[in-house]
Amino acid sequence: MSTSKLYPLPVILRRTGQTSRGARQRIQQAYVCERRSLHISRSLREEQKSFKGQLYESTSQRIQRERAEQQRFVEQRGGSNAGRSSATIFAVLASGLGCYYLGSLNHAPPSTASTTPLGLSEPPKHDTSPSNMQAAWGDFVEIVGEDNVSTTEGDLQSHSGSDWSSYTTKDTERPFLIVYPSTTEEVSKIAKICHDRKIPITGYSGGTSLEGHYSATRNGVCVDFGRMDKILELHKDDLDVIVQPGLGWELLNEELAKENLFFPPDPGPGALIGGMVGTGCSGTNAYHYGTMREWVVSLTVVLADGTVIKTRQRPRKSSAGYDLTRMFIGSEGTLGLVTEATLKLTVTPKSSSVAVASFPTVRDAAECVSRIVGEGVPIAAVEILDDVQMRCINEAGSTSRQWKEVPTLFFKFSGTPSGVKEHIGIVQKLAKSNGSKSFEFAKDKDEAAELWSARKEALWSVLAKRRDESDHVWTTDVAVPISRLPDIIEQTKEDIGSCGLLASIVGHVGDGNFHAILLFNDKERKVAEEVVHRMVKRAVEMEGTVTGEHGVGLIKRDYLAHEMSETTVDAMRKLKQAFDPLCLLNCDKIVRVQKPKPGEVQPW
Repeated sequence: MSTSKLYPLPVILRRTGQTSRGARQRIQQAYVCERRSLHISRSLREEQKSFKGQLYESTSQRIQRERAEQQRFVEQRGGSNAGRSSATIFAVLASGLGCYYLGSLNHAPPSTASTTPLGLSEPPKHDTSPSNMQAAWGDFVEIVGEDNVSTTEGDLQSHSGSDWSSYTTKDTERPFLIVYPSTTEEVSKIAKICHDRKIPITGYSGGTSLEGHYSATRNGVCVDFGRMDKILELHKDDLDVIVQPGLGWELLNEELAKENLFFPPDPGPGALIGGMVGTGCSGTNAYHYGTMREWVVSLTVVLADGTVIKTRQRPRKSSAGYDLTRMFIGSEGTLGLVTEATLKLTVTPKSSSVAVASFPTVRDAAECVSRIVGEGVPIAAVEILDDVQMRCINEAGSTSRQWKEVPTLFFKFSGTPSGVKEHIGIVQKLAKSNGSKSFEFAKDKDEAAELWSARKEALWSVLAKRRDESDHVWTTDVAVPISRLPDIIEQTKEDIGSCGLLASIVGHVGDGNFHAILLFNDKERKVAEEVVHRMVKRAVEMEGTVTGEHGVGLIKRDYLAHEMSETTVDAMRKLKQAFDPLCLLNCDKIVRVQKPKPGEVQPW
């Protein structure tokens, strides 16, 4: 390649003296080629002297290879760069026009309706992806420490369901992790994280509930209040106490007994205050003392977004504002997480006793209860156990004595010594006039504890009758006006007898509430479901309720519309949306938030 001086083209043309058109074109072409060669030669010499030049050359070659590959790809697909460019331009324009159109639409205003029918309820949108849950695990560890966040198989299993629950937990219904807070502040921080990350939360307090209350239908996080088990303040003179939700009612009463005080609600053994608030429980003392609703003064609650509220101060009565306290009682953790409860207390009765009366039939026993209630006899509690239940207790050997295997009433009396004696005499006469075959009353505290022990062993004695591990127990309850109690107990007893299942009837019959405990295996589940369905329908038709104290959970939610009305349930759904718009708290319990699948709801 020439490296001599390159003269300007006009000079060359003048020097050659050629004026023909063809000659001029050849000279111009030669001139251009010479300039290109000279430029490339200089560039190569410069690039050989620097790393940058080598890099540029390598990059240039790579780009050429990529372009060649792209060209071959286009040829194989039968396309062309022009076609692809046109398609890209069209897609961009279409997308832009679509976005402009959507943006120009008027957004629907918020609903002004007072209720939310199920058909208008939007399904929840949660994020339980592994990456989101793993990131949340790190957040929880910073709040409560690694020792208080569990992902062990045993913990996940025990926080998903229980052997005594009427709901059969699906394999997919389990939390990703369990977190154990110790203060309201920690619960608030946990709720804020879950709200930001759209992670569902299931509260857990004791795990003794029966209707699928803590099944993790949406997975997410389980908040176990087991570490929050303290008595925070006792106001003896005011007859109230402030406690955390993980405290058991039995332990509470042990401590209160030292001050001659007690807390009346007495559900099953192992129940904790948080769960008792959640289900609005009662127990054997409900006839005289009332249910959990009557014994809660105020609550400290963490809402779905982590906001902390206190529903009241400590006075025994108040007409200030909405009664949020009672709204949260029985809400089953769907509206907020209870972290403290101020409870009413009462003075321990000066005297108490227990009596037991047996009857030929369960109807005779139920009619005796109606008679006693109608006479206004001030008894503390009255319980019914049918013949099947008494036989289970005997066979289980869980008490220190053998019982007559016939329908039996258990009475509890309290008050002054003279008052207790008087009331026992009245009840004995009424029982005899209603067909009682025997009447026995305790002469001291030890005998009273022995007599009453049979009532507390009802569920466990039926569980002891399981034939093998495939057997399940279904404990359900309803309540009716006291005048209809004999009818519903007799009809349910006959229904159970005709179905071939081992099942007993137990109940707090003083307030019209009774339970059925059914034992069944997987093949018999359909039969058990039908028995419970007819029992619930019977109660509703008698102007009763689908549950007196167990709560709704997953099992009873589709019955609410029949007991109340569809619009009442719609109002509950609206309330749920107001407190928990993302439906993070114990989703699916009490009210449905999305339509059921075909065949999921049993025909009425």
